[in-house]
Amino acid sequence: MKYKFFLLFFVVVLMSFSNLPNKSNPAKITDKTESNTVAESASIYNQLDANSFAMPSYECFNLALKGFYNLKQRGLVQKNILTLVDFSLSSNTKRLWVIDLEKNKILFQTLVAHGRNTGEEFANEFSNQAESFKSSIGFYATGEIYNGKHGLSLKLDGLEKGLNDNARERQVVVHGADYVSESFIKQNKRLGRSQGCPAIPVEMNEKIINVIKDKSCLFIYHPSKNQEIISKLAA
Repeated sequence: MKYKFFLLFFVVVLMSFSNLPNKSNPAKITDKTESNTVAESASIYNQLDANSFAMPSYECFNLALKGFYNLKQRGLVQKNILTLVDFSLSSNTKRLWVIDLEKNKILFQTLVAHGRNTGEEFANEFSNQAESFKSSIGFYATGEIYNGKHGLSLKLDGLEKGLNDNARERQVVVHGADYVSESFIKQNKRLGRSQGCPAIPVEMNEKIINVIKDKSCLFIYHPSKNQEIISKLAA
């Protein structure tokens, strides 16, 4: 009887140790859905491998991560790849990040354009309407690759009604553009602007598209629209 008691005690102790967090491994995204807490989000953010790049703001990352969990739970995104575009920043800065949430690592950071009617150096006006030549904020699922007038391009599906759900109709896509470059900034004092697409440097285009294609999450952020983004996503 004593033998069985000590054996049971040993098993319980062993199981308790096996459930302790492994501090040698970074926090990783699982399929836990949006039960993600502020503490978990902060842990993931703090343990991100910046890979020599600058970090996105925590506010942008936290909102993006909450949306990612929500969309993953609903089956609207499938990959553990998160692309952030922070339109609170100057267009002269690298304000697009591609993050591998499996490896907790930033893969790319680069320039990204906003729409010509969204603003000059800074983005401040947004629209979901065709021919507005404005950017649309919020969450997107990446679609399929195609070759268009800008070469290799990636279709986007806007996931927030009234904010960006006309993306397909408006042909808002990820594509490369010559006006998204450091040389353009030097000549014009600001980055070039698109017709509403999140255009990226030509030399980064194929690399980024091949990583984020086919149902990954892309989030375009602006702090003035936080509540609108959250309410539309929950609808």
